[in-house]
Amino acid sequence: MSQESFVFLVGLVVLATPLLGIPHEWKDTATIVAGILLLIAGYRLRRAAYIRSLENEKGERRGDAFVENNTEGALEPR
Repeated sequence: MSQESFVFLVGLVVLATPLLGIPHEWKDTATIVAGILLLIAGYRLRRAAYIRSLENEKGERRGDAFVENNTEGALEPR
């Protein structure tokens, strides 16, 4: 199951929990567990999107490397 589907299904549980005829304590527990699961899944989805934004077409991560190409004024090897 994809993470997007998981978030959708947990959202349905959160939506249906108040409407079901289950004890109040179980509703509270189900809501808290669903919230924690949504928090974890949301974090993982955001992190995956951020990592995808850093990768280039070859699957390598971009870096902000700076290389000086100017050879004027460079010291000569001894």
